[in-house]
Amino acid sequence: MENFSEMPGLKQWLVLVAGAGLLSGAMYFVVFKSKQDANTQAQQALSSKLRENAELEAYRPKLKDMERQVANLKQQLEIERRIVPDDKEVDGFIRMLDAEALRTGIEIRRYTARPLTNREFYTEVPFELEIDGPYYSVLSFFDRVGKLERIINVSNLLIASTKKAQEAKVKHTYQYAAGESVVATCLASTFFSHDIAPPASAPAKAKGGL
Repeated sequence: MENFSEMPGLKQWLVLVAGAGLLSGAMYFVVFKSKQDANTQAQQALSSKLRENAELEAYRPKLKDMERQVANLKQQLEIERRIVPDDKEVDGFIRMLDAEALRTGIEIRRYTARPLTNREFYTEVPFELEIDGPYYSVLSFFDRVGKLERIINVSNLLIASTKKAQEAKVKHTYQYAAGESVVATCLASTFFSHDIAPPASAPAKAKGGL
């Protein structure tokens, strides 16, 4: 094979052109093609992100409405927790009844805890109450209890005059004031919610419970 320097001028030129072509082809596949592929992938990623942003942009006008809905749901949840708390809150329950008794001018003589009743999503917490006071004040007390935000059910209500207190099945009789005309016993039940019913247990007795 003849050396490059020994080739005629035209042949040398053809060899140089062929070599340049081979070098350009190699550079294209090694450098330019990889760059082109990277650019294509980047463009595809950009197009995908732009489509995603365009889809999300459609929700922008609805954002404030969604925020209002979330706020309303939080408010409803808070109200529901006050109506049916997440725990027994026995002290709060007793304070609530005592406050209504004070407002209506009656006496709650006794709270006696009864066994809890577990349901699927809530537990009933019953207390036996013994009450005395003026007749209309006692009626007003039960009316106000029925309107409290927290759910309180009153059942097994017995009312008798102070002179025949045993007819209401009271545990004790007292030195009633002159304006007190009736005594009453009842079962007042409150509720608390839970995901899984806990084991049944009686809450602690309070305020002279027997």
